[in-house]
Amino acid sequence: MKIAVVGTGYVGLVTGTCFSELGNHVTCVDIDEEKIKDLNNRKIPIYEPGLDILFERNMNHGRLKFTTNLEEGVKGAKVIFLALPTPPGEDGSADLQYVLKVADDLGPLLDDYTVIVDKSTVPVGTSEKVRERIANSAKIDFDVVSNPEFLREGVAVEDFMKPDRVVVGTTSLKARSIMDALYAPLVRQGNPIIFMDERSAELTKYAANSFLATKISFMNEIANLCEKLGANVDDVRKGIGQDSRIGKRFLFPGIGYGGSCFPKDVQALSKSAVDAGYDFKILNSVMEVNRSQKLKLFDRMKEYFGSLEGRTIAMWGLAFKPYTDDIREAPALYNIDALLENGAKVQAYDPEAMENVRKIYGDKIKLVDDEYEALNGADALLIVTEWPVFRQPEFSLMEKNLKQKVIFDGRNLYPVRQMEEMGFTYFSIGRKKVNV
Repeated sequence: MKIAVVGTGYVGLVTGTCFSELGNHVTCVDIDEEKIKDLNNRKIPIYEPGLDILFERNMNHGRLKFTTNLEEGVKGAKVIFLALPTPPGEDGSADLQYVLKVADDLGPLLDDYTVIVDKSTVPVGTSEKVRERIANSAKIDFDVVSNPEFLREGVAVEDFMKPDRVVVGTTSLKARSIMDALYAPLVRQGNPIIFMDERSAELTKYAANSFLATKISFMNEIANLCEKLGANVDDVRKGIGQDSRIGKRFLFPGIGYGGSCFPKDVQALSKSAVDAGYDFKILNSVMEVNRSQKLKLFDRMKEYFGSLEGRTIAMWGLAFKPYTDDIREAPALYNIDALLENGAKVQAYDPEAMENVRKIYGDKIKLVDDEYEALNGADALLIVTEWPVFRQPEFSLMEKNLKQKVIFDGRNLYPVRQMEEMGFTYFSIGRKKVNV
């Protein structure tokens, strides 16, 4: 099948590359000339494990192409995916200007029946708006389908190739047949393609991400309560996670969620509720908990040191989660801003995200080549991202490089007893404080 993907951001690039891996001929379109030039020169703009292998293979076989010309990109395509940014506006609503602009442009370019697929995360009712905008200038029949993505950064290729479910929103039998055939190779093991109406599909994506964000914020609240009551959140997490009605995932406390999806989608769903005249109290609480949780350990640092003026803080981790270079809404950025505002110096290391951070802060913070260099002369270590390389460090080297044996662990990487035995002053989330 010939496919076009409009937008070569995270979702668009993964989607286009993976569909080409299934034997489809895919053309990806983007208005960013520099990005398209890099992609045609086989330079991938994001870090995503496994993507480079599929990218190279399908470029070599001619199944994956890139262009800035929309007409060239969509010509002859049976399915056109819209994988465009929908950034949050000042009021939290999703900005649809990019989606609707492309919809306007697509109408006169369609020369045969085509399925237009909203792959972006969009508010309920967007498919209707896209259909109306295309219909203003289209001269042939088409359908607009909602097909939200459920890709986790760091394992996106695996999520795409082995989805636990595919959600397709359409009331058109013709479009359903085409989408069924397109996704058939990915669901051979029996995981379902769930067909529903367009509005339900649009809401499903927001509901899924908001529910997961709610689990995270709930566990962060439980962790905060554990500290007040002298309980251990690790034990509580295990005790409730074995309940099949709850499950083990998304129960790890920390310093808040970030990334491109959870913050934006929770805000957008809350705004949709407001527009519909509904007070979504749980979501408002989720957002408030996450805002305060991101700076929980910063507040502890201020309490511990009294003043952060002139202090040097080492940071391990900048990306919002491991296995990505994405720093959007990352807790690290909130802590860097707070530390700088309070007169502290920051020395940071991350395996993948440092160049993205450098673009924001320049020489305001020191970015170093490895995790131990970040510790040199530091008054404390703040752990922000749970990269595997941080899980089993050389504690003797940490002790040697740090000015003070103080760790603020936002991801609960180390056993409390171990830290106590080694003489570290150790602060974590929802567990006993070790203050040597």
